[in-house]
Amino acid sequence: MPTDSAAPAVPAPDADLQRERIVAARQRHWERARRLVAWLLALWLATSFGTVFFARDLAHLSVFGWPLSFYLAAQGASLTYLAIIGAYAWRMRALDRDFARQLGEQA
Repeated sequence: MPTDSAAPAVPAPDADLQRERIVAARQRHWERARRLVAWLLALWLATSFGTVFFARDLAHLSVFGWPLSFYLAAQGASLTYLAIIGAYAWRMRALDRDFARQLGEQA
């Protein structure tokens, strides 16, 4: 007497559709995350390169007796790096919440 347990399980069409939606939502989420990281890394590179590249041109300007390039490298770049970290955390939180909302709607 044959049993039904030997028959392969065929996934329901609804399960396949839901799986495709989850994969598509995940792909959109990581595309946005990679784009954000690329922009922030470009800003980081511009800040790091700019303070060094323009240091000689800005050295003749002084602030409280110190060259402007010193302030840009010591304080300006550090504040820009902190702003980059803050922007990443803020935007990724929003992207993650959007992704979680999309997954909740599909469930």
